[in-house]
Formats: sequence, C-alpha cells, structure tokens
Amino acid sequence: MALKTYRPTSPSRRGMVSASFEEITKTVPEKSLLKPFRKKAGRNNRGVVTVRHRGGGAKRRLRIIDFKRDKFGVPGKVAAIEYDPIRSARLALIHYLDGDKRYILAPLGLGVGDVVKAGDDAEIRPGNALPLGSIPEGTLIHNIELQPGKGGQVVRSAGVVAHLLGKEDKYSLVRLPSGEVRRFLTVCMATVGQVGNVEHQGLKVGKAGRIRLMGRRPQVRGSAMTPRDHPHGGGEGRSPIGMHPKTPWGKPALGYRTRRHKASDRLIVRRRK
Repeated sequence: MALKTYRPTSPSRRGMVSASFEEITKTVPEKSLLKPFRKKAGRNNRGVVTVRHRGGGAKRRLRIIDFKRDKFGVPGKVAAIEYDPIRSARLALIHYLDGDKRYILAPLGLGVGDVVKAGDDAEIRPGNALPLGSIPEGTLIHNIELQPGKGGQVVRSAGVVAHLLGKEDKYSLVRLPSGEVRRFLTVCMATVGQVGNVEHQGLKVGKAGRIRLMGRRPQVRGSAMTPRDHPHGGGEGRSPIGMHPKTPWGKPALGYRTRRHKASDRLIVRRRK
C-alpha cells in the first residue's frame, strides 16, 4: 500500500494523507460472504450508552471472514485483494478447489494467483495456516487462536505481527505486538506472515467530517464542563484541572490498572509494561 497526499486547496486538504488503494484488485465484494451490519451507537442490549461518542456513520456491510482457517488440506487460490470498511486490514478472497469461497486477512506479500493452504503439512509461507506446534521458532505470525477451534482473536490489525519465540511442553511462547510474551497451546492455529496494509498508521484524516463518517461523534473536554458534569469542570475562565486526571465518574484516567484476577494471567510470561 502507498500513501497519497493532496495539494493544499483547503485547510482540511493540507494535512490529509489517505491510502492510494493500489493493491485493491476488486471493488465489488463477494455477495455470498456479506451480511447486514447493524449499528449499536455504543449501547448495550438494554439500550444504555456504555461507550460514549458513538453514533451515525456511513452504512456498511459485514464481510464474513474465516478466522478459524479450518479448511484443512484443501488448497485455495487468491482471486482478489479487497477493501474492508470495518477493519484496517485488507481481505483476500480465496477460491478453493472444492468450489468454496472464503475471505481471509491478507498478509504482506500475498497477491492474486498465489495458493494458500491450512493444516500440519502446509508450507511456511505467508497466508498459510498451521498449528503453533508445526511452525518453526522465529517465524512471523498473525491471527492467533486463544482457544483451539475458536478462531484467531489476536494480532489481526493492519501491519501488526507476532514472533514465535520457542516451545515448552504443550505451550508455545509468542511475543505479541504490545511486547507482551505469552504462552499459547501448541494446538492453536496461527497464520504465517505479517498482516498487510502496513502503512495504515501513516493515514491522516484531515477533517472532522471523515471522523463522523466512521461513526465517531464529537467529544467535549472535561475542563469545559461544570463541576457537576465532570471532575475537571468549574473554575474561573480556563482553569487547570487541579488534580490527577479522572474520568467523568471519578476514576483515575492515566496509568490506572483495570485488569483484575483473570484466569489467563498465568499464561503471561512478561507483561507489556
């Protein structure tokens, strides 16, 4: 992927950096792999707002992605590289020999016409999926399962990659993009390679209107509110907050650890902090 800049014809254009989409080979998605994507506007099943500043946005449809990679032993050819409006990574449309079609996350270096495969006997090549126990140490991987058969849940964003460091007993040691070193069961599946669209972090939105199209609503500073609405509010004129940063509900907002007694803590070898 390459980045595209613009002539400064307006203040918003001056700072805007967008994707060139030159790696996209198909603009119309596979109809059989689409389903409706209902907006929740930050609300839970009771209609209560649990995440603020969400709502609106462009209408999108959800692409059904094969995170499980359970098509063992059947080779498939990459038919197209497509855009996904919901995630930062690109998608690869795979046509399998038995006629099945599936989307997978497109890794760096995978192109149209390449063949991918899943299973213990697959080659160590970008796009192929194997159990961690069958992948050599030092390999770059992504889309890793936390529980066998549940599908990949971590290392799925654009440009991220994990490193398989070693193996001990029934576990494999993996260094995640955050720097955390964690144990995974060797029977968990992972995909070889780095997630594509590596220059995604270089994008600059340029104007507030594009943020609204993404479903993000305006945010008001706590210091601009009244004391009853936010701990940072009040004072004469523009006042300092006068305390450690807090959330609107009075909880610490910087460096406060919220992880509490998770069973998976025992699998963490080295924390990210």
